[in-house]
Amino acid sequence: MEKVDVKKNTAKRITVAAAIILNEAGELLVVRKKNTHVFMQVGGKLEVNEPPEHAIAREIKEEIGCDIQIDQFVGRFETATANEPDHQLVSYVYLAQLKQTPQIAAEIAEMKWVTLDDQVTALAPLTREVVMPWCRKYLKI
Repeated sequence: MEKVDVKKNTAKRITVAAAIILNEAGELLVVRKKNTHVFMQVGGKLEVNEPPEHAIAREIKEEIGCDIQIDQFVGRFETATANEPDHQLVSYVYLAQLKQTPQIAAEIAEMKWVTLDDQVTALAPLTREVVMPWCRKYLKI
């Protein structure tokens, strides 16, 4: 497991772990947090000295009440944030499978499944610029 220094979470940088979760129809699970309008990957900020693999499992359990199986580390990506102006998002992205049916919990206001060519839903930069193209290219969906 990679050790990540979250002290680097300065006023302008946020480090998170995020999951790519697909259903049998090849649709991508996205969530919208309370008091926001943009949908994003399930996941969240790393705690101090927490490996991204632990953070993603913890966040998915908190946000949608599911245990996961991590299938693959997709990569570390830097994008704009969805809801924090003038910030940079550093994301450790994992392809994962849910072990239960997802249910809204914690700070999640809404969740939905979107197609990989969705042009209507307001999506976070990570989702639109990294996750969807990666899924289309490497998963042939």
